[in-house]
Amino acid sequence: MKKILLLSCLFLTACATLKTSNEYILRGNGYVKDGKQQAAIDCFNKAVVLNPSNMDAYEARAAAYFFNGQYDLAVADFERVLNKDPYRVSAYTAYASALAARGDFADALKVLDLVDRLGTAKPETYFARAGVHYMLGQYNLAVADYTRVLQERVSADVLNARGNAYAKWGKKELAQRDYEKAKTANIPQYLNAYAELK
Repeated sequence: MKKILLLSCLFLTACATLKTSNEYILRGNGYVKDGKQQAAIDCFNKAVVLNPSNMDAYEARAAAYFFNGQYDLAVADFERVLNKDPYRVSAYTAYASALAARGDFADALKVLDLVDRLGTAKPETYFARAGVHYMLGQYNLAVADYTRVLQERVSADVLNARGNAYAKWGKKELAQRDYEKAKTANIPQYLNAYAELK
């Protein structure tokens, strides 16, 4: 009987309405990790309603929109965040990725170049910029950025991406070397955990 009562209480607690914007953000982040983007978006919407000035809620919702393929909505939320707080470094690379995903490569490149000039770039920034260079047919620049990433953090997805850039650039031997190295069992599959959510 105690077990049933305890399970009932746990269930009711999990389903109870959350009280703060930040609680909804935490719940939404859990849904993102579980790959439940629409449930995450619903939580982030509630977080925004509870506290319309909570930029963490807009940034989290933008990321969920991105992973859900709703790039225009992601761009709008990232722009809201960056207009309110232009020093929020965490949003720039994600914003550029959303721009690139909807095909706006020139603006994405401007944003990523800005992050690089500000000295706040991370491996994910260069990985994103390399992808934009690749889409623009600038394979030598893509290789340079992929190489920069690999100097800091080796992963199979970056090696395969650089291999593709080498192949398009006409450097088949270098491409093959990267493809083979990407098959190595002792390196991570992805540059970051969020790559697994797609």
